[in-house]
Amino acid sequence: MDKILRSISYIFNPLLIPILGVIFYFYITPRFIPEDIVKAKLVSLFILTVILPILLYFLLKTLGKVKSIHLETTKERIIPLILNCFVIIIVLQRIIMISQIIELYFFFVGILISNMACLMLAVFKFKASIHMISISGLFVFFTILSIHFSININNTLALVVIIIGAVATSRLHVHAHTYKELIMGVFVGVIPQLILVSYWL
Repeated sequence: MDKILRSISYIFNPLLIPILGVIFYFYITPRFIPEDIVKAKLVSLFILTVILPILLYFLLKTLGKVKSIHLETTKERIIPLILNCFVIIIVLQRIIMISQIIELYFFFVGILISNMACLMLAVFKFKASIHMISISGLFVFFTILSIHFSININNTLALVVIIIGAVATSRLHVHAHTYKELIMGVFVGVIPQLILVSYWL
């Protein structure tokens, strides 16, 4: 059980959540989007939101700015969060533009706001759970998509709720966060997505 709970934090790593949201969007959207465009955007997003942050992490570790991938202190979180904000801005300007896919554009705007909020909390010495921020934001995005496209994805939503519970349990098990940090993470992930709903729903 210990290994399972520890592995959950790696399986549902925050780096993977944005691209999972994009994959799910392309899977359920009733709109016609050429396959070549979908593949190009997915590859570009994977490079920018997964590969690039990993490379930046190793650079920061080499420079002594972070000690481990877990970013255990609020001080260690500040530079990675700043860099991640810039990565998301690049995504919004070059890959997911409002004129092309408005739903994904505001999904990433929500991610950017959540990152900025998490950064501000880190500056004030509060370590909100990035795992909970990402997975709870994804749940809200999925829920809104089901309303937007008038489709039934109750099974998917139920699965994501189970995953949220599993991630929270995992973070508590490895003593990475307190209950307050997990709850704050949920709020930071959920509220930006809810606020932005009126712009595209």
